[in-house]
Amino acid sequence: MSGRRYHAGLAAEAQVARYYEARGGTIRERRLRTAAGEIDLVVQTGTMLIFVEVKARKRMGPDSPITEKQWQRLGLAAESYMLNYTSMTGAAPLCRFDAALIGPDGSLEVIENARIQY
Repeated sequence: MSGRRYHAGLAAEAQVARYYEARGGTIRERRLRTAAGEIDLVVQTGTMLIFVEVKARKRMGPDSPITEKQWQRLGLAAESYMLNYTSMTGAAPLCRFDAALIGPDGSLEVIENARIQY
């Protein structure tokens, strides 16, 4: 990844983190790496864990910026995180998967429950 893209990704993740914090969320992890893949942000609100995939977009549109393969990796990484979380806390949390899209103008669109895992 080029230096410019790396820093743009960090800035996008920071913007999304501020969005969740402003709504009472606590950032538990940033760029969490697991054997299955990376989770951009793990946010806790009450008893809910939110796994957030952050995407900086060149243009905003109706197409999905997250591929099926990326969703599968995120799901496996989230399962790994939740197993560790549950073993540490003794309780299995509720969870959801959000997509956070950053437009070329810095606009932010958060899609809650962007992916439902079964």
